[in-house]
Amino acid sequence: MTPSLWPDLAITLVFIGYAMVMLLSFGGLLTWVERKQSAVMADRVGANRAYIRIPFTKIKLVWLGLFHGMADGAKMLLKENFKPKAHDKVGYFLAPFIVFSPVLLVFAVVPFGGTIVPGQLIPALAGWFGDRAYPMQIATLDAGLLVVFAFSGLTIIGAMLAGWASENKFSLLGGLRAGSQMISYELVMGLTIMGLILVYGTVDLGAIVQRQSGTLFGVLPAWGIFYQPVAAFLFLTAAIAENKRIPFDLPEAESELIAGYFTEYSAMKLGLFMFSEFIQIAVVGALFATLFLGGYNLPFMTDAGFTLPGGTVIALSQQIRVPLQLLTFLGKVAFMCVLQIQIRWTLPRFRYDQMLGLSWKLLLPLSLANLVATVVGVYVTGGAA
Repeated sequence: MTPSLWPDLAITLVFIGYAMVMLLSFGGLLTWVERKQSAVMADRVGANRAYIRIPFTKIKLVWLGLFHGMADGAKMLLKENFKPKAHDKVGYFLAPFIVFSPVLLVFAVVPFGGTIVPGQLIPALAGWFGDRAYPMQIATLDAGLLVVFAFSGLTIIGAMLAGWASENKFSLLGGLRAGSQMISYELVMGLTIMGLILVYGTVDLGAIVQRQSGTLFGVLPAWGIFYQPVAAFLFLTAAIAENKRIPFDLPEAESELIAGYFTEYSAMKLGLFMFSEFIQIAVVGALFATLFLGGYNLPFMTDAGFTLPGGTVIALSQQIRVPLQLLTFLGKVAFMCVLQIQIRWTLPRFRYDQMLGLSWKLLLPLSLANLVATVVGVYVTGGAA
């Protein structure tokens, strides 16, 4: 590697480290948020038993039950790894990793900030980085949206493989349910995204965020949710269904299938299945924020600063803009995570026929109608936003 590429490698490693820390932190924190939020909704205290005692004192640090997540992780690591007597060894071993890995890979194409110039942000590094500028995105791919669909589809393969390899009829039924559910709702999600592609004229997630920095009708921020409100509703519904969360958790319905496709898993392999669901909540939140909520920018904000309705311009320095964009993105993701947990503890589980009927009889026609309306709108207005 030539010396000139070392700064590029360093900044890429920093982005990867940031994304890993962010996603794993969200995954761990959401296990606590779900307990506490559901407790608040049910007028209960919620998690408050796990604690850390300060050595040589009687002081117990409970901290609102935050240590329950650490206790869960320790339990998963230390539990005995039971395996069924009859199972396919290769498929049984690979399935949890096939479910877990794509969830992390999807985030590689999601922009979590604007353009950063390390030499300006930290003047001490100006000699090494020079005037190099980097978009805060691990992989700046023109076809980023297509990569999202490619990786998100792999998680279902892991669920189906787990169900088949476990040699258990409940697991197999759960795997089959996961597959049919993915086919039903992936189609809806694809059609909703096509409307957004027509509006913005690109499948580059970075470009989609930049095109949401303007204004709509001179007042509203040009966010996707204002251009495509029906698509936003359909996308969130389909994304929750693909994550197999209530009211769409038919592949693991405990009252019918014990735990569905991961019934025969225990210890850390079971932990990977469960942890991937919580991380996927954060990834869904990140995608929704990127596609419909202006991504990492506040309303009327660009990399140059704020351009308010009426033409007032407020310039921002690199030292203010970069942290502001990072915090804005994290705030939007956190809001979407809380919303998904609110939905999970508000709605009852569908029956299997109701779940499929909702997709094929209601959401699919709605997504087609929204796509047709978008085509007409783009044609009438003369092109993409």
